[in-house]
Amino acid sequence: MTRGCVFQVSWAFQVSTNQEGLIVAALERGDLQDNVTAYAVQISGEPRLVLVPFINTSEPLLFNVSFHGLCYTVGLLVKLGQSWSRPMKSVPVLTKPLPVRAAYISDYREAPETGVVFDIDPPIRTVFSRVNISYTEGLERRSMLYKDFYKGKTVFKHWLPGVCYRNITFQLISEATALQTALTSHSDVSHRPLHHRTVPFPPLNVSHRVLTLSRRAVEVETQPEEDVVFEEEEPTPRVSFNTTQNVTDSVAVGNGSRAEEEAEPQSYWLDPTEISPADRDEEFVNAVVSEYEDSNEPGSAMAVPAEVPVLPTRLPPVLLELRWLPPRPPTSYDGFNVYIYRDGNSTEMATVDENTHEFFTELTEPGTYRVQVTTLSSSGDCEARESSADTGFTFYLSPSGELLEELRERPQGVSVRLLDSSTAAVSWAPSAQNHNGSLVSVLSTTCLKPSLSQRMENTYCSEENSTSDIISNLTPGAQYRVVVYHTNGPLTSPPSEPVIIDIEPTGVRELAVYPLGPTAVVLSWQRPYHVAFRKYILQTFFFNPVTLASEWTTYYEIAATASVIATVRVTDLLPAWYYNFRVSMVTWGDPPLTCCDSSMVSFVTAPEAPHISSVDYSQGVLAVRWTYGELFIDLSHSRMLHWQVEAVGKKGPQRGYSVTRNAMRASLPLPPGDIYNLTVTACTERSRNTSVPNIIKLEPAPPRLLLAVNATHSSVTLLWSEDGVVDYYQVLCRPNWASKELKAGEPITSTAQVLTVSGLVPSSSYNCSVTSFSYSSASRPARITVTTAAKEMNPSVAAISALAVLSVLLISLLVLFLLVLRKKHLQMTRNCSAETFVNFASFERDGKLPYNWSKTALKKRKLTSPVQLDDFEAYFKDMSKDSAYKFSLQFEELKSVGLDLTHDAADLPVNRPKNRYTNILPCESGPSLNPVPDPDRVLLNSDS
Repeated sequence: MTRGCVFQVSWAFQVSTNQEGLIVAALERGDLQDNVTAYAVQISGEPRLVLVPFINTSEPLLFNVSFHGLCYTVGLLVKLGQSWSRPMKSVPVLTKPLPVRAAYISDYREAPETGVVFDIDPPIRTVFSRVNISYTEGLERRSMLYKDFYKGKTVFKHWLPGVCYRNITFQLISEATALQTALTSHSDVSHRPLHHRTVPFPPLNVSHRVLTLSRRAVEVETQPEEDVVFEEEEPTPRVSFNTTQNVTDSVAVGNGSRAEEEAEPQSYWLDPTEISPADRDEEFVNAVVSEYEDSNEPGSAMAVPAEVPVLPTRLPPVLLELRWLPPRPPTSYDGFNVYIYRDGNSTEMATVDENTHEFFTELTEPGTYRVQVTTLSSSGDCEARESSADTGFTFYLSPSGELLEELRERPQGVSVRLLDSSTAAVSWAPSAQNHNGSLVSVLSTTCLKPSLSQRMENTYCSEENSTSDIISNLTPGAQYRVVVYHTNGPLTSPPSEPVIIDIEPTGVRELAVYPLGPTAVVLSWQRPYHVAFRKYILQTFFFNPVTLASEWTTYYEIAATASVIATVRVTDLLPAWYYNFRVSMVTWGDPPLTCCDSSMVSFVTAPEAPHISSVDYSQGVLAVRWTYGELFIDLSHSRMLHWQVEAVGKKGPQRGYSVTRNAMRASLPLPPGDIYNLTVTACTERSRNTSVPNIIKLEPAPPRLLLAVNATHSSVTLLWSEDGVVDYYQVLCRPNWASKELKAGEPITSTAQVLTVSGLVPSSSYNCSVTSFSYSSASRPARITVTTAAKEMNPSVAAISALAVLSVLLISLLVLFLLVLRKKHLQMTRNCSAETFVNFASFERDGKLPYNWSKTALKKRKLTSPVQLDDFEAYFKDMSKDSAYKFSLQFEELKSVGLDLTHDAADLPVNRPKNRYTNILPCESGPSLNPVPDPDRVLLNSDS
């Protein structure tokens, strides 16, 4: 066996590979040194450096490498003391690659006449750069180096057609360069040699002709002849083709196989001089039938007239002529095979030599015939091969002998026009070949794509043929492939170019939106029952505040189901925003169709509930602030219309204000002392959302305009006005200085705005406070200082007697005093409305008098007349009845007082800001102050 690559140097250290592919390193005497204690080799090329010591320097060292066909470097190391030296000598060696384990050869599909595919199974851990392919072509041994093997396969396209290539072997070659020296190593050949024959080219210009023979010519031709045996020198073989006879010993030649021939090729065909089975049957039918000897026996059919048999119409004799030319060179071939098929289930084959280029046979039965002539290559050790190209033709022979040729031209100019969503019309251009009909083949390309449970189509799921040019029962949304064939009897032309028609889906209907909240809605729709599609696409159109653009975006895709109604929940919407929702159908076609843009609905989402952030009450005004959504949200593109701020008092009235959408604050004047339910509502054109109620309790306000009237030596009457909502008042009078005799009384509770405090000490000063209470909360007290009058002493017994004397004088003085006082009061009433009278008769006339007042009380009374202290409490209770109705009547009567007096100075523009009230003005008879430089400041409004 040839040893692998050996690289020798001038020294005696040698490295080589042996038969098994091991590295062999050997030392000679010249390599040994006296001061060296050990020798070893260092092998590089493995994943790691390998150090192998020599056990015995007289014996070679063997090393089993991990890779074959790889170049290794073997260095000689010596050990001096305790350490190894660097490599003293290095020798490169190329290991031998392992042989190919198996190999395969197959035809190159694109060109099987000249191309083959080599497929080798290389050994593992073997490195090779090229493959030496050796083969025998004819009598000559050839070889070629090939390096383009990808995953063990390569394509070779330069063999000759029909040639047998023998003993094909594959040898791996490893190559390397070390120290400027080329190293080469070849593997062994251990696989079984292969044989392969390329496919020959088909015969050229195969032509045919069908001739109708007369009956007399056939009889003359067939009577003198005996069994015909076609010799090789016969230029024109002619056989009779009869498919009713089963030829069992015919030669069958296929791709890669050939049966041995024991007779001439023409011997497998029927002899044209031999009587056919049909003729034999005809002779039997036409023969004279001898009568039965005993026709009167029981069971005989003598009395039954014999039926006249109906004979089938015989096909006139037809002669088929075939002619062809040899295949193009350099094809190697040995003959030709002629195949004749009838109706696809009867096969006859004949083989002629390579010098015969025509063939004749007689056809005796009607049907569809398929004739094919192939080139045969069978010489050599390889399996016989036939040409694979289609060189056949087809024709139809009718029972009457009419010949219909195969249509080779496909229909042109096929177009499909949709008449409606379920009907289409097919048209095509006229054909140059004669034909007697056309077929329209329709197949749905989308029917089988969905699963069986979700399938919506029920027509054209398999290919359906029709002779009509109108296609009906189409499904909207489906895609169809339409092919047209021309027919000539049972023969069909090649198919036309397929025409793909896409029918637009119907789209959805009754699209509706149901709100779920500010950021979510539910969309529901229905689809027609008769439609085919793949999925729904839900799209939204809105103004995007991030991109500042409006565009259609796909939100969700829903697979089509058999359900007619579909719903989907849409979330992550912007509150109080305008949206357009569109649901379209997408078909299964390629490319898919989408329908329809008209299935659209618009909707404004509900606003979010605002959040009340701060509430501040000051000077009778409630300042409210709130937030909405995210911080610094821009409402310029929102569909928010306004804010509705409402405050509902528990005892007071309901207050509501509308605020523009850009302002998130409001000021509400509210009476103090009540509990309010404060809400802020965000309003759009179709919905609203209210914030969480904010319960606010306002502290009561102290009484206003606290006055002290009718102060006596032991009591005083306090009057004040109500501000806001008050449940009750608490009045407390304390002495201004501490004294044992003067003690503070208990607080007095009152629900009215007037109270008489009694039990006071005469000629004393008191600090009286009035506090308002609302929902158990007290206001700041309103204070006033009052002083009681000196106590009137009662006359003693002595004084009574003295008074009796002076009674006349006192009565006279009293009458005089009253007259003077009345006169003075009347004068003041006329001048400045100092006195007020209540005309109860006018109250009765106007219906303002309470129902429990008697007519005796209907008299003119001077309201400013003093009331006795002992009667004041009863008087006040009487006037306070019916929510202080009598006091209100007195106040109404005061409106007409002083209307006849002039007040021109008070109406001057410079004096209007000086007036305390707008409806109570000073008259011209008011007190005059000292003159001042400014004449406009002479008068003083002293109506208080």
